[in-house]
Amino acid sequence: MKPLRECENEPTADWYDQGMTQLDVVYRYGVPPSEAATLAIARVREVYGVRGVVFDEAEKTIRIEYDATRLNESMIHQLLRRAGLDIVESLRQFSDPPPPPEPAAAAPAPAK
Repeated sequence: MKPLRECENEPTADWYDQGMTQLDVVYRYGVPPSEAATLAIARVREVYGVRGVVFDEAEKTIRIEYDATRLNESMIHQLLRRAGLDIVESLRQFSDPPPPPEPAAAAPAPAK
């Protein structure tokens, strides 16, 4: 184990597992969480694999950053529901690419 003074100079990125797959999921909630639900959601951060929890009260959304090698989206959804959050929908963070353009119609061959 390294002495504390040696660890102070190391970048924090080295502290995390490099094999981790970091993902975010965003949910829209209906009714704002009660005080008890808010405290329970704060405890979700203690679950191994959850990296962060961010509320956006204006948009009524919650963003959870998690390690996909430990958890999946359905587990995160279940943790929030059990904490008492009224989840209305899961929001997509990326849109689908636009469809490819239609190929131009080929001109008819001239008659001989």
